[in-house]
Amino acid sequence: MNNKWLVFGASGYVGRNMVPYLLERGHAVRAAARNISVLEAQSWHGAELICADALKPETLDQALSGIDIAFYFVHSMAGGQGFPERDRKAAHYFSQAAAKAGIKRIIYLGGLAPDQAETEHLASRVETGQILRSGSVPVVELRAGIIIGAGSAAFEVMRDLVAHLPIMVTPRWIHVSSPPIALPDLLADLTELALLDDAEGLVFETGGPERLTYETMMRRLASALGKRDPIIIPVPLLTPKLSSYWLDLVTGVPAPIARALIGGLKHDLYAKDQPLRQRLPRQCIRFDDAVQLALSSETNNLSNHAWREGAFDLRGFRHDISFYGKRLSLDQPLKCSVERLWQRMQGLIRFGETVRYWTVYRLEKEKRVILLLNWPLPGKGGFEMSLESQADAKSAKLHVTHHWHPAGVWGLLFWFSLWPVRYIALKLICYGLTRSSDSV
Repeated sequence: MNNKWLVFGASGYVGRNMVPYLLERGHAVRAAARNISVLEAQSWHGAELICADALKPETLDQALSGIDIAFYFVHSMAGGQGFPERDRKAAHYFSQAAAKAGIKRIIYLGGLAPDQAETEHLASRVETGQILRSGSVPVVELRAGIIIGAGSAAFEVMRDLVAHLPIMVTPRWIHVSSPPIALPDLLADLTELALLDDAEGLVFETGGPERLTYETMMRRLASALGKRDPIIIPVPLLTPKLSSYWLDLVTGVPAPIARALIGGLKHDLYAKDQPLRQRLPRQCIRFDDAVQLALSSETNNLSNHAWREGAFDLRGFRHDISFYGKRLSLDQPLKCSVERLWQRMQGLIRFGETVRYWTVYRLEKEKRVILLLNWPLPGKGGFEMSLESQADAKSAKLHVTHHWHPAGVWGLLFWFSLWPVRYIALKLICYGLTRSSDSV
């Protein structure tokens, strides 16, 4: 059967990996996300890209048109407080639009949760599945816990901790256990459930072959990174919620996501995966092997033509530099064409050239310039300048972003403490290029 597959939420962690997984297996794939530039930076060959937002129902008809199977990977944790209500609305709108479009099946990735989910994060994941199943389109829900793979929020929090904190004062969640699952196993389960005849309307759980505490996982991850076994000092009075507030200073993972994850670490989680494995028998990957796969796979995650989240080359080819980066952006309208500005920029910089403490890393004609910072600092970063022609073709917009991938506490302090300097630097770049374009 030649199905057309939709990955909705393709800019998120699982979505970014699901799209190439499906393409490699010969499926026709449409990838949808709110920010299509994030999808374009992935350089997927053969995927149809579309801009759509589950909170904007008017964008859903086009995204769902002609689709047979839809993966729903939408979660609003990155938006901070109020995400359960946003998730609720998004699921409702998507369910209605899917029914209207005649979708055959929705595959939803939820999260493992105790019988009574007490935290917003876990309760919202469960509720989203319930809302999707209340619609007329058949839904298959797969619940998973920690995903072991480069870019997984839980994995990246642990990586940032063990890579840069040899001594940790931790809350009681350090002893909470979970069955971590390797990313390849999760992608295989999702894909096979999409085609399983007797799966409609059911909720499955999946996990790896080991149940491990976070302390055990962190110690094993430290060993894989070549770091010393960390000294971990548990403090029972430090609750998950309290511990989540200092994550801005220890990890590059977006704070709302990290806080939601840590805030939910109150219970041991179990994967009742017997029903799934009876239908999809598989010897799942063990934790240590999953970590090695994650570290190995990220070496192939390169920037291509744009600044791509987690790109290994933009992180200095170092596993201890944060996967997730910080950024500061400014837009500058220009009273000249893109061609005119590009001519001036070519006279100032050339590919491979080192200008003081910067290296010209990428030049894409009349579209983009990437400069990498060469200073010996606690992290890796640079500038990305992209050009956009306006409707009249006689004016343009310059979009300048300063990216920074921190290396631990000092890298994060470096970013936050010099924020005013970074803002001034972006303003000066915009001003300088504006004057240059006027003088051509």
